[in-house]
Amino acid sequence: MSKVLIYLVSSLQVNSNKKGAIKMLRHKIFDKQFSIIAIALAIIMFVGTESAFTAQELKVGFIPGRGTDAALEDTAFELAEIEYEKIETGDYTLERLMEFDVIGVGVTAYDGNEDLKANFDLLKVYVENGGYLVIIDFQQDSTWNQNFLPHPITLFDDDLDDGGGVVLAEHNIFNTPNEITEEHFAAGIWGAGDFMADGPQAADSPWEPLVTEQQNNWPIVVGAPAGKGYVVFSSLQILQSLGNLGNNEVVEVLQNFLFWRGPRGSNVKASNPGPKNGALYPDTWVSLSWWPGPYAVSHDVYISDNFDDVNDGAEGTFVVNQTETFLVVGFPGFAYPDGLVPGTTYYWRIDEVNDTEPNSPWKGNVWNFSIPPKTAYAPIPADGAASVVLDVELTWTPGFGSKLHTVYFGNNFDEVNNAAGGLPLGVTEYNPGPLTLARTYYWRVDEFDVVETHKGQVWSFTTEGGAADPDPANGAVDITQTPVLTWVPGVFADTHEIYFGADEASLELKGSGNLGAESYEPGQLEWDTTYYWRIDEANNANVDSPWTGPLWSFTTANFLIIDDMESYNDINEGEPGSNRIYLTWVDGYDNPATNGSVVGNANAPFAEQTIVHSGNQSIPMAYDNAVGKSEATLTLTSNRDWTVNGVNTLTIWFRGDSVNAAETLYVALNGNAKVNNDDPDAATMTSWTAWNIDMQAFADQGVNLANVNSITLGLSSVTGGTGIMYFDDIRLYPPAP
Repeated sequence: MSKVLIYLVSSLQVNSNKKGAIKMLRHKIFDKQFSIIAIALAIIMFVGTESAFTAQELKVGFIPGRGTDAALEDTAFELAEIEYEKIETGDYTLERLMEFDVIGVGVTAYDGNEDLKANFDLLKVYVENGGYLVIIDFQQDSTWNQNFLPHPITLFDDDLDDGGGVVLAEHNIFNTPNEITEEHFAAGIWGAGDFMADGPQAADSPWEPLVTEQQNNWPIVVGAPAGKGYVVFSSLQILQSLGNLGNNEVVEVLQNFLFWRGPRGSNVKASNPGPKNGALYPDTWVSLSWWPGPYAVSHDVYISDNFDDVNDGAEGTFVVNQTETFLVVGFPGFAYPDGLVPGTTYYWRIDEVNDTEPNSPWKGNVWNFSIPPKTAYAPIPADGAASVVLDVELTWTPGFGSKLHTVYFGNNFDEVNNAAGGLPLGVTEYNPGPLTLARTYYWRVDEFDVVETHKGQVWSFTTEGGAADPDPANGAVDITQTPVLTWVPGVFADTHEIYFGADEASLELKGSGNLGAESYEPGQLEWDTTYYWRIDEANNANVDSPWTGPLWSFTTANFLIIDDMESYNDINEGEPGSNRIYLTWVDGYDNPATNGSVVGNANAPFAEQTIVHSGNQSIPMAYDNAVGKSEATLTLTSNRDWTVNGVNTLTIWFRGDSVNAAETLYVALNGNAKVNNDDPDAATMTSWTAWNIDMQAFADQGVNLANVNSITLGLSSVTGGTGIMYFDDIRLYPPAP
């Protein structure tokens, strides 16, 4: 039997108070056929059916039902190897629900889950916006309302034994990922009395019967499209039966009901690539596999080691059109007959084809997998790691096909890079012995595969005691030309010296300081230039002091950064280093009679850390235009010359929410020179949008662009409506080359 694994990403938000007990409404949104020769069949049989379906990338949300059945629900998902996130009180926002590709509803949830009972209308909006909702295991009581679902549905309360048999509709929900037949509903599989409860009285259009009880022609499972999405209603006691009995037939039915539709909005495409997208695949041949789109008759396969070529369907990337949903690659007689190359990333795409459909072919997503290199990789500690313990043991992942490993280690890059003649090891670990505090060490692993030796990359790490965690991060790009450099001091340091410059070979001593003063402002820097810096730390009581720090670098942007929202924090007002976003972007909190804006989340983190354009943060601003306008103003203390390097375009990235009132979005300089956004529906946009403004529009209103003292973001009243906006990456760009 096949297996499906679900891998999910979970998120967690934290709390704190802002300006007392503020309450703020937050809305978020987020939308040549050929024959396979016998040897290929033998290869695939050797791989085995247990790996026929690889790890699925769908994100599953689950609304738990009756408390006494919680253990059965958990057991059912565990048996089906499905990972999921339980949807709880704080998750009932449209933006949060839209994160899930599919949402399942558990046993008697519409009766016993108070959160669901209070938010069933939101579930309907989720479906209409493209979500996939599955009522997995339904039982009703007197509180059931036929309008709880996107389409009305009337239920009856007769229970049937599981021996009568069923009829399955001609629907591809029974083909993906498993082949479901009437035998999946045979007697003894679901348990006596657990075959059906509370089924639909009738499946009126747009409902369509999917599973029908054969003796009485009663629908047991129905489905229907709604808006951009789809909903399945099942009266089968799936979770209870699976939790109690654990039959694999029930596992496969649950998998199909949850995974059939695929990622929201792309259900016409091929999905579920094998190997998993981004996988490291340890062999020089592979059997590619995928789930077909629901309308596909055949599949165009593209593969190359160049992403753009595959994405564009360039000449030489097309391999075959076929009806099968697998393809051997890297084996004689197939694509890449000489084998896949170690150290190479391969990109592939499946276009779904059906000549009877006007929209065919449906272009697929570009997936990739990589063959491990013949050199050692994935070092521990990671290359460039800081604050490494003195008794560290070095480990690595061996190169493809390697048998022996030679390690070179020292505190001089050139010596390690040029070393030769070391003693080979049969294990992938190395103990360098006692190390010195706050010192940078270099190491290299050469791999021998019986035929030849493959020289490894030189890695480095710095032991504990030295400065660490630089901000900007080492190697960062697009950094403001007026940065504030910060770092975390070594555990033994009480003083430090700061070295900085554009030439890594001759850094200049810029100053010194004591513990507690870990910051440095280098002043106005050049555009698009790489700078290097180092923090040497000392402690007069330690004989190993001073400690030379690691060399860090960053590159300034080729545009002027007015605010990237990255500097704000949640430190209490009045404490050293506090920089809360609502204290810099002044809103209408203290003057609600004339300004209806509130900047910042109600609880920490006050800057938005989920809905961002780039980096880690954006500015959220709620608006209530009952007073005519809502705006927030930033007073500029630097970067006031908006003519430097010939900049002529102000760019502001913004996004709104589909439920926002469509008020007029504007930006103002120096308090009164205002430019409105041309789109009257800008506040309702649900994706990040660049607003590009010719600076001449402000100059024509008398603004001295060489001395801009403030910028204001706002919405003026059209309807007196409410909503929330997000802003990020306010920049000035020179003319395009």
